[in-house]
Order: sequence, then C-alpha cells, then structure tokens
Amino acid sequence: MPPSFAAFPQAEHRARLASARAALREAGLAGCVSVAPEHHYYFFGYDSWVGVNSLQAVVFGADDDEPTLVVRDVDLPLARETAWLDDIRAYRLHLDDPAATIAEAVEDKGLAGRALGVEAQSRALTWDWGRRLERALAPSSLADATELLGDLRRIKSPAELARMRRAAARAEAGLAAMRRSLRPGVSETALAAGIEAAVRRAGSDYWAIPVELASGGRSEGGHATPRDRAIEPGDLVHAEFAGVDRRYHAVAIATMAAGEPGGEARDLYRLARRSLEAGVAAVRPGAPAGEVEDASLEPLRRAGLADAAMMRFGYGVGIAYPPIWLETLRIVRGVDRRLEPGMTFVLHACVTPPGSGRGVVLGGTWLLAGDGVEMLAGAGARDLETPA
Repeated sequence: MPPSFAAFPQAEHRARLASARAALREAGLAGCVSVAPEHHYYFFGYDSWVGVNSLQAVVFGADDDEPTLVVRDVDLPLARETAWLDDIRAYRLHLDDPAATIAEAVEDKGLAGRALGVEAQSRALTWDWGRRLERALAPSSLADATELLGDLRRIKSPAELARMRRAAARAEAGLAAMRRSLRPGVSETALAAGIEAAVRRAGSDYWAIPVELASGGRSEGGHATPRDRAIEPGDLVHAEFAGVDRRYHAVAIATMAAGEPGGEARDLYRLARRSLEAGVAAVRPGAPAGEVEDASLEPLRRAGLADAAMMRFGYGVGIAYPPIWLETLRIVRGVDRRLEPGMTFVLHACVTPPGSGRGVVLGGTWLLAGDGVEMLAGAGARDLETPA
C-alpha cells in the first residue's frame, strides 16, 4: 500500500534516488546522511518541516541498499503517511541521542569510516548539530552535498510541472486579492491578510517565506514584511509571496500604486520594467545564467542606477520548506550554469535607489520550455497598476 498522502508514485522517487546515487559515486562518496527536508521529500516522499526543529536524517549508500529514515518519535505518523521507506527509526527528544541513532544506521549499512555526503548548507543543520554528527560519525569524512543533491532538482518532471502550475494558480489568486484590496487607508497587515486568505482559499499549502510587503517610504526595503502602517494616496506598494501545491512553490511579485503616484515613482517603475524585460529576453536554452542578469542590468547602467539593483536577478524555485524557497540555481553575474528546458525560476528586477524612500520590485515565476520561456505566476513586466 502506498502512503496515504503520497504526492508521487514510488517509481518516480526511486528514479530520483538512482540519480542521487550516481552523483555520489561520481563525487567519490560512499553514501549520504541527508538532513535537508526538501531532499527528504524529493527522493523519499517524506513531507515534514520539523527538520529545522528536531534533527532527522535519511541514510543511504551510493549502491543499491534500502535507505533508513531517522526521526523524532512524535513524528513517526508523519513519516508513515508520506514516505515510501520501510526502515524508519525513532528517537526520544532529550532522552536519546539522534546523532548516535544516525551513526548506527551508517554502521549497519557498512558505511562507517567512509566518505559521506551531508547538506552542510542546510538550515536544518545547525552548527551544534553538525559538530555532533561529525563526532558520532568519526572516522567517516563528511563532504558538502548541498549542490550535488540540489542540482538534481533543477529539471522538473511533467508531474512536477503540473504541481508548479497549480501552485501558480494559487499565487495568482493572491495577486487578484491585492488588486481588490489595495487602497489608501488600508494597513499593510490588512492587505497582506487579504492576500494570504485568498491564496489559502485557493487551496495552497503553507509557504516557506512570509509574505513580503512594503509601501511608501518602506518600499525601499527589498525584504520587508508588512507592518501596521496605513497606506497613503499615491504610495508604491510591492509584494512577494507564493502559492504552494504539495511543497512546490510558484512566486508572485508585483508593485502597484494606491492611486496616482508621482512622476518620479512612475519613472522608477518604467526603469524596473525595462530591466525585467531585458533580462527575460535573454533567457533561452543554453544561455549562461550570468549573462541573463547582465542583460537585465543594461537599462540601469544607461540610467546611472546599476548600484540600485541590489538583489540577484533570479534563482531556481520548486520544493521548499521554511525558512527559504530558493533552489541551487542562481541567475547572477559570474555564474556560468547553462539554462535548460524544464527549469523553473524566479526572475525579478529590484530597483531601490539608496536613500530615495521608494523601491520597485517586478517579476514572478517562469518555466523554460524547449520553445521559449513561459510565465507561470506574477505581475511581470506590465504597466503600473493603480487599482485604488
């Protein structure tokens, strides 16, 4: 019997795991102690955010063994309702040592003393837990497998793309709510509440990053979360949030105005729009990621505002758990990674001149198909909307 809440058939997970084993062998690693929730979900179906709260891991070799999942005992039902694994071991928080339980699984698989991968950059692996694992697994050597495993998620399968499209529809419901609710006098928190409620009503799972929203003088902050500030006539208001389907995120990004903005605000918006258009136009199969960001910066250079673009132009997106939704793909200067069909990514032009008291963020989520780029969610490069 498959798990009652499995998002994909076991065969898809096992095919993904086979790719992970091949990557481990190519890197000279005998196995892996995987701690990242997104990889537990991608390879094994286990859906739970609690890895950032209580240590959990999947131990598997580079050869054809059966993986072992180690979880806190209170979370056993979560593992059984989503993961296809049979070997699931539990520990009691504060009474048992989870690092020792993980080390036992490593020993049982004949991996003790050998080179192992671990996602050293995962938010689920604190400095303290990393040291505990290192001691428990000695004399095994540990290598960072964050990108080795994360890169395997860059190309989405047809089943994954179906989930991305459902997530996108939920994000679009949030954008529609923003248009309906934005007006002078409404608070940022009330506007965010309308967005969140619409996304949830559309069927969304929880998102990995809080809704980012800022207005007026606060709009210069790129990652601001809403406060109890009342939005004023003519304010620029930018928001970034995601719709989610079974942990697959589609991010919507928009800047709108609460009524008629001033001329300088409109000029800044037009510049950000040109930046986004230039970057999107450079997206194609085989394009180096760094060249895409470089193209997005050209309109800003001509305006003497290249330094006002303080965010990377893009990054991969898909499966995510708190506290981030970024994948390992980075669309930023200096990165030679070639874009491939099947990749899904966030692109955004963020133009926030320091000290200006205003900022514009435009973008959304795109899919690179064999015949071009398709926008899945977000306001994208459109005329400034003034729904109030």
